[in-house]
Amino acid sequence: MEYLQFIAITTGKALVVWGLTLTFILINIYLERKVCALIQDRVGPNRAHVAGIRLFGFVLNFADAVKLLFKEDLMPSFVNKRYYLIAPAIIMTIALMGAAVIPLADDVTIGGLTIRMQVMDLNVGILYILAITSLSVYSLVLAGWGSNSKYPLFAAMRSSAQMISYEISMGLSLVGLIMVFGSVSMGDIARAQGALIFGFIPAWGVVVQPLGALLFFVSAMAELNRNPFDLPEGESEIIGFHIEYSAMKFALFFMGEYANIFVAAAAMTTLFLGGWQIPWGSTELIKSHASVACIVVSSVAIAGAATLALLLVRFYRVRPYRWNDIRDLEPLVLYSVLGAIVLAGLGLIGVSLAVPFSEAARAIVAFVLQFGAFCTKALVFCFVVVWIRWTLPRFRYDQLMALGWKIMLPLGLANLLITGMLLLLKKGAF
Repeated sequence: MEYLQFIAITTGKALVVWGLTLTFILINIYLERKVCALIQDRVGPNRAHVAGIRLFGFVLNFADAVKLLFKEDLMPSFVNKRYYLIAPAIIMTIALMGAAVIPLADDVTIGGLTIRMQVMDLNVGILYILAITSLSVYSLVLAGWGSNSKYPLFAAMRSSAQMISYEISMGLSLVGLIMVFGSVSMGDIARAQGALIFGFIPAWGVVVQPLGALLFFVSAMAELNRNPFDLPEGESEIIGFHIEYSAMKFALFFMGEYANIFVAAAAMTTLFLGGWQIPWGSTELIKSHASVACIVVSSVAIAGAATLALLLVRFYRVRPYRWNDIRDLEPLVLYSVLGAIVLAGLGLIGVSLAVPFSEAARAIVAFVLQFGAFCTKALVFCFVVVWIRWTLPRFRYDQLMALGWKIMLPLGLANLLITGMLLLLKKGAF
């Protein structure tokens, strides 16, 4: 019975992580388009709709999915079919495996059953992340080699050199973090960041290892092949490793890139941004003040919904209504949703004031708030990644290699030296 329970819980957690990864794919694609439009002073997607509901362009994601599903899937006659077909599957499979060791919240105990909020609690979680992310280069190399075309092959060679160069810096950036927290487990590092330095500064990785956080962020950008590190997809130079792909095989590369952004965001959040930790709000504190936490969160939700409703009134006031146009139903739906949020918030405030919280309810409140904190930090990272792409120009290849070997590597070694000296000084070895 315990074995079946373990299988059911693990399967459920895996489905949650996969669902979260796929959800962030849609969010990242939407951010890509809207942030790009804002930076370039454009409107962005705003036409695709389902029964009049456009969600400010978010529905275009589903339109793209339908288009790619029904698009003709061409395969050139000169490709190596084995490598050509397996390459897009590798990148998506690896992306879905990457978040397996990421803790989404603190352990949840309900009715004597303790559930750890990560699919696999490996004591070498950091090594797992490094190993999984390094495998994505095989997808690019196989795509370039299997396409039997010179431009994809050039891109594959670039990607392999780039991955090797920046994986070293990424590994060095994490060694200092391991030295500080004394563990290679993602869960242990996330829990350790709940401590306070000098009694009021959260002991997040970015605080105790600022240089390591910067090196990890830059290395993650290079591993993601994002601007200014998108040499394998240099449209103005070599077109990219996926030039011979179309339809859903191209979509897998497309989705894999955005899924990897979430994995990098989850890793950065867990290692350097406190993970699921809420500043000055430990799990025990949240549980002991669950009613107050619900009132505060509900009040913020009500204020946010009311503010958004006022902005929507101003937005739709400038549009002439055409009642024969089904898209004019969208304001009514949005106002209904915002009204439901306000009513739910008021109801939760009433319950929090009138009904004492049980132990299970306190555990659920703590989980919801910590999971929300984790997703918020990951979303901020995703926004910054998109922001950088549409701000900085692409490196030349020699500049990319020089940054990795002449700047990142020495800084990583210097960070280890400084960290080791500070730890020895703390122990009184000098």
